[in-house]
Amino acid sequence: MTGHADRRVIANMNLSLDGRYCGPGGPQDHAWVVPYAVTDVARDHLTDLWRTATTALMGRVNAEGFLGYWPPVAHDETADPRDRGFAAWLAETEKVVLSRTLDASPWEGARIENAPAAEVVDELKAQEGGDILVPCSASLIRPLLAADRVDRLALMIVPEFIGGGPRLFEDGLPAEKWTLASHAAGEHGTVTLVYDRLR
Repeated sequence: MTGHADRRVIANMNLSLDGRYCGPGGPQDHAWVVPYAVTDVARDHLTDLWRTATTALMGRVNAEGFLGYWPPVAHDETADPRDRGFAAWLAETEKVVLSRTLDASPWEGARIENAPAAEVVDELKAQEGGDILVPCSASLIRPLLAADRVDRLALMIVPEFIGGGPRLFEDGLPAEKWTLASHAAGEHGTVTLVYDRLR
């Protein structure tokens, strides 16, 4: 475990080429990203992110998707080893779910927080641990970017215009500088980009 001064907030998101994180059908409209999420570049990208993290920070909708799908993958011998690794990490790591509607956690090992994302991050960073990974929760990443609480921004860009749905980056974000930490290109034109915040 690293000291709390070294804890980074790592925000990870999949985006279409026109900047959308979900399609016009709403938060569950992710069919467009599925063919790209099972590529080597996507799996390697996610593996690099969770290996340094000891906390998963999620919104309720994201938690419902992740915690409804991933746990059985950890024990699926036919699954890609990188998928099994992420599933096992998700099962074992500290999980914090931000929700204004849940009173108790429906997921084993997860706790519910009803507070602004920036406040929760400040509390987590005051504790010892590894990195804090925010896996594809736009409802958290957007306010964390606005509050300048993201230390590493990891993006997977897939080569599709999906023509509708919300965008991750909106007008009004604070002016900030970032530096490219790593990048990779993979099958079907998928590109992964990792940026570190310059402070």
